[in-house]
Amino acid sequence: MSQNIEIEFKNMLTKEEYERFLLEFNIDKSQIFSQENHYFDTPDFTLKELGSALRIRKKQRSFEMTLKQPAAVGILETNQTLSYKEAEQAIHSRKLPAGLIQNLLKKENVNFSTIEYFGSLSTNRVELAYKNGLLVLDQSFYLNKEDFELEYEVENYQEGKRVFLELLNQFQIPERKTDNKIRRFYHQKYKQQNLLDI
Repeated sequence: MSQNIEIEFKNMLTKEEYERFLLEFNIDKSQIFSQENHYFDTPDFTLKELGSALRIRKKQRSFEMTLKQPAAVGILETNQTLSYKEAEQAIHSRKLPAGLIQNLLKKENVNFSTIEYFGSLSTNRVELAYKNGLLVLDQSFYLNKEDFELEYEVENYQEGKRVFLELLNQFQIPERKTDNKIRRFYHQKYKQQNLLDI
């Protein structure tokens, strides 16, 4: 069980910009790894309304449940390691494991038993140490959509922002309003539902 403040900057990329980063940073295919995010919320999107998000991430053979909540600076992340069985039960049987995350949601008046599985997003990811931070290149697939994203995770907000904007400038990439993955996932889900309603 762990808690940490996540400070990160994000920018959507075109496929060409993403491929340019891979080239400029000499990324070998062996450096790219895959992970799956499985997203959860109540039927009326209570977590989303609170500015929070709940996911289970599969990375190689391990599973981790993460609750993201707004903080004064950045995002408060609470992580809970899960067994394969616990992850399977959460995804397929709507039975989320008890623990710190359940207690935190109880404080927000969110009934743990009403949380449902909403779907998954898979990502091909590269992580690189870059100027006192971690540079992340993501290619994500979800709900018949593919997108590309640059992330920069740092300890210091001001320094991180300066380095991130310099990097975008260096690559001549415009700053783009970028939602986090779960918001992009939900946006696509809404879009599909609206198309189905027509």
